[in-house]
Amino acid sequence: MKITNPATGATLVELVADNAKTVRAKYERARAAQPKWAATPVRKRLAILRKFRELAVERQPELARTLTQEVGKPIRQSRNELNGLTGRIDFFLAETERALRDEKVFADPQGKMEERIGHEPLGVIANISAWNYPYFVGGNVFVPALAAGNAVLYKPSEFATLTGMHIADLLHTAGVPDDVFIAVIGDGKTGTALLRQPVDGVFFTGSYGTGAKIAASTGRRMIKTQLELGGKDPIYVCDDVDVKAAAAAVADGAFYNTGQSCCSVERVYVHDRIYDAFVTAFVAEVKGFKLGDPMNEATYIGAITRKPQLAVLQKHVADAKKKGARLLLGGNIVKGTGNWFAPTVLSDVDHSMLVMRDESFGPIIGLQSVADDDAAIDLMNDTDYGLTAGVYSADEKRAKSILKRVNAGTVYWNCCDRVSPRLPWSGVKHSGIGLTLSTYGIQTFTRPKAWHLRSS
Repeated sequence: MKITNPATGATLVELVADNAKTVRAKYERARAAQPKWAATPVRKRLAILRKFRELAVERQPELARTLTQEVGKPIRQSRNELNGLTGRIDFFLAETERALRDEKVFADPQGKMEERIGHEPLGVIANISAWNYPYFVGGNVFVPALAAGNAVLYKPSEFATLTGMHIADLLHTAGVPDDVFIAVIGDGKTGTALLRQPVDGVFFTGSYGTGAKIAASTGRRMIKTQLELGGKDPIYVCDDVDVKAAAAAVADGAFYNTGQSCCSVERVYVHDRIYDAFVTAFVAEVKGFKLGDPMNEATYIGAITRKPQLAVLQKHVADAKKKGARLLLGGNIVKGTGNWFAPTVLSDVDHSMLVMRDESFGPIIGLQSVADDDAAIDLMNDTDYGLTAGVYSADEKRAKSILKRVNAGTVYWNCCDRVSPRLPWSGVKHSGIGLTLSTYGIQTFTRPKAWHLRSS
């Protein structure tokens, strides 16, 4: 399989992908190794993961370069991702022992009966990760999974394979046994082979279509299944904001990582009293985003990682224009080597248009005027997805009242495109099932055991 730089079209390296036979062998190695890892004291497992964190910091320049070369992410944003990884690891290091500790939930006054909840590792899990934030998305799974005593078969996206191999090398160097964390290399066919193994849990990040197929398969097997899928994340800008500041913040939320984030802002609703002023400020902000060589420190908009996505973006623009939207900026593939799409802003959009209904996953945004808060809420909820949603307003009470009525796993007041290790990351509807992060995201890699203890 070829690993290609999406910014230049150049082949970085050719690798041999895993097949059904090699995937089975890797599963058997992980199954045999997992009990010893689970028996390793949790403090020792955490010490190894602390060493992994240190190595990631030490090798950050190399890791960031590789990430930028294979996914097209601007180099500064690659470093930001690695910097953010350390904070997430720190959270898991601080909270895992407490989250895994047995819980005494009842003891009778006579001391005869005690009830406790224990937390046992699932066993061997399949971690099928994503390319857009491989350190974030992958680390949300494999770090707490390993800390909880599981073995991990880690399949990086075929578009972030080299980064996945770096992750495996760092973990092994830190002291995770080679058979406890194993990289599985390949595309969708390899992923299918992995899903056929008798694993104890599947943790997938990707599209709704693929996630639905995985759920149909694993549901019959009664194993833990967690799916982090897409989003069509809305923002509502109220009429009491600082227009210029709100426009700058929302533009960053829409275009950071070239719009290739499941929690990127994908729909913007603006109160009609400030709509014209907001549109002007928003376009001015986006015009300042530099598109170009991802290795350049000044670049903000990088390459489109997957070439087929260019056609999706073109389709969204053409559909919106045909139905009456105004194209204010961009709207075109940038010619040359590599996969490039100009930062695109569409105004006067509505929900008959693909750009406001289907996941765009690129540097494109639609702006729609709304008459009041109720209209905004109706439109924010008019979607098959429910990952994140946000409100910009000077009035906290107003914002909270709106967000309570919005159907999303994560809500924001005066911020967006933000993830915290202290809060659960989850979605509703087509955005997925299950969660990562927070202490719940540690316990999700365990199986609760109920203990009824009666003394004689």
